[in-house]
Amino acid sequence: MNLVIVESPAKAKTIKKYLGADFEVIASYGHVRDLVPKEGAVDPDHGFAMKYQIIDRNEKHVQAIAKKLKEADTLYLATDPDREGEAISWHLYELLKSRKQLGKRPVYRVVFNEITKRAVQDAIANPRELSYDLVNAQQARRALDYLVGFNLSPLLWKKIRRGLSAGRVQSPALRLICERENEVEAFVRQEYWTIEADASKDAKSFGAKLTTFGGEKVEQFSITDEGRAAEVKATLEQAADGTLKVEKVERKQRKRFPAPPFITSTLQQEAARKLGFTAQRTMRVAQQLYEGVDVGGGAVGLITYMRTDSVNLAEEALTEIRSHIAERYGAGDLPDQARHYKTKSKNAQEAHEAIRPTSILREPSVIKAHLTVEQAKLYELIWKRTLACQMNHALINQVAIDLSAGEGNLLRATGSVVAEPGFMRVYLEGRDDAKSADDDEERMLPDLKEGDLVDLLQIRAEQHFTEPPPRYSEASLVKALEEFGIGRPSTYASIISTLQDREYVVLDKKRFSPTDVGRVVNKFLTEYFTSYVDYDFTARLEDDLDAVSRGEGEWIPLLERFWRPFKDQVDHTQEHVKRSDVTQERIDETCPKCGGQLSIRLGRNGRFIGCTNYPDCDYTRDLNADKAEQEAPEIIEGRSCPLCGSVLEVKRGRYGKFIGCSAYPDCKHIEPLEKPEDTGVACPKCGGKGTLQKKKSRRGKIFYSCSTYPTCDYAVWDAPIAEPCPKCSWPILTLKVTKTKGAAKVCPQKECGYREAIEPSEEQPLESE
Repeated sequence: MNLVIVESPAKAKTIKKYLGADFEVIASYGHVRDLVPKEGAVDPDHGFAMKYQIIDRNEKHVQAIAKKLKEADTLYLATDPDREGEAISWHLYELLKSRKQLGKRPVYRVVFNEITKRAVQDAIANPRELSYDLVNAQQARRALDYLVGFNLSPLLWKKIRRGLSAGRVQSPALRLICERENEVEAFVRQEYWTIEADASKDAKSFGAKLTTFGGEKVEQFSITDEGRAAEVKATLEQAADGTLKVEKVERKQRKRFPAPPFITSTLQQEAARKLGFTAQRTMRVAQQLYEGVDVGGGAVGLITYMRTDSVNLAEEALTEIRSHIAERYGAGDLPDQARHYKTKSKNAQEAHEAIRPTSILREPSVIKAHLTVEQAKLYELIWKRTLACQMNHALINQVAIDLSAGEGNLLRATGSVVAEPGFMRVYLEGRDDAKSADDDEERMLPDLKEGDLVDLLQIRAEQHFTEPPPRYSEASLVKALEEFGIGRPSTYASIISTLQDREYVVLDKKRFSPTDVGRVVNKFLTEYFTSYVDYDFTARLEDDLDAVSRGEGEWIPLLERFWRPFKDQVDHTQEHVKRSDVTQERIDETCPKCGGQLSIRLGRNGRFIGCTNYPDCDYTRDLNADKAEQEAPEIIEGRSCPLCGSVLEVKRGRYGKFIGCSAYPDCKHIEPLEKPEDTGVACPKCGGKGTLQKKKSRRGKIFYSCSTYPTCDYAVWDAPIAEPCPKCSWPILTLKVTKTKGAAKVCPQKECGYREAIEPSEEQPLESE
């Protein structure tokens, strides 16, 4: 018997069906070992020796593997085809070897770029040895992250606040978000005006924009006030006298080519733009599609491996895709030759592939019924992008017409129309902070030629204001991380989620903003650890790690080059930097109470302005007090404070908007902006004085808590049911729905353990536990 080890039960189930009875497939449930969670796990004084221990929750899985191994003749390590997967296989191998459970059995490493019958059987037939280059690159990465975390985090505790932490790649990512926020705050809005005309020819209306006035080119800020705009408008109206003359017509045809197939980063960006998925959600769903879904006839991997930098497509895949295009759309949409895209990443392994369907013949509409809603959406996105990348280019006819309104005054009308849609009939790549298609596409203009006269309907002076640079969305942040070389595509999701989990950034209206704590942490790191949050330094370090994975560099010297200067900087900062240097930022203002120096300080609830003579002087004010004074508060009409009768206002706190009393701080009444949905189920803790209400946590997760909070703090994560527990008589049960166990009535008292399976209602979605 041969034993095959993979990471997950879903992957094991799919692979098992493609192997014969001589093969047993079992899951390790991810990593089996990690560094000991305490200081000294990496020892720089002894060659960066690393101390590993088994992960407690996976001990039972290792024991199950050892039990199966006793009956096996050969061991195949079949974890994912990347550095992380290589490390999991190596850790398992080392653990089994140290426990003397391997014996003399041969151990092979196999990888599956896709989980299909052909790919699985080919991999088993052509195994390789463990790649110690990949293992060492992963060990170096883990050691670096440990050394940064275990040395910077205690420093943050001492210099800023207890409980903070810093990461090697999260810190430069935080810097990106903070720098963008600084740009937004420093932005000065500028007014400008455009002059536009509405014209008509043969009953077809179109618009034109002033480009030249009085023989001079019109720039963005040529007209900056209403008076000048009115003057220009009046001059043009008088000169045109109701008619514009066509001076020049330019026609050209341009080609638009399809985007390459997905790699990890572009998949995360497009899923964020088009589906509203977070990077973490995208990778979770992609993992499910890769590991296998039953679409009739058993589970099958629907896409190739989703952690890749390569835009390469296998020749057999190209043949199948081109055949499908010809059959479905006709030869006119098929290029003479298959398209081959060039990979930008120098570390991409061309033996790997881009993310594509394992078979283009599995059309989304055909298998949709077998997939969850999010699986269907992501699969359709991948399928369309893959198909489109091998289709013909689109042809777009463009026209630009210059029209005169008197001597020296020109207006330009532009338009375009798709002549041949080509790949655009299937898929069009999204854009950040822009429309998904060219602004002028499908804007038709009348058939005009030089010398024609057109009717001038009106001239409009339009006021505009410049906009600050947009805050990062999930898609644009992933793009920036990739461009700056911060982390690698497989780590983008964890980088973003870590920043949110540490409460260094918040996602508001799908845009990232730094919290007050995040800004102080970033200020500390950029001032005292400048090179370690420098984008070029971070990118070079990633390149060095990639060189180790390719066998072009040694990992111990890499760690040595990093460690000594870093440790010296930690020690220097520890000794010479005071807490006030980090948490206080002096401003050009004196204290109105004592005449002392004012500074921006970090407190328990964020940043505020306070006197540096504290505690002798207790003067403080809100950091945004001046701005708040300029903005009239939003009054809640028809309601007054239930405690003191004062007017209620919409206020903004660190976690968003809420309703509060205008008499604050004398009256501290607050309530949520949106009234929670009442379930009508009596609270079991306070004896029915309150009912359980449906609410959202700071991270958007649904929970149910007592309406009398904070008097009663009872809360549960799952929807309450007004039925007593048959086992322990607790007054309520909850409805818990998971993919693995289905729907069930569950007692919320953990020590009870009561669970009764039920049929879920149609409106109740299945959620992973």
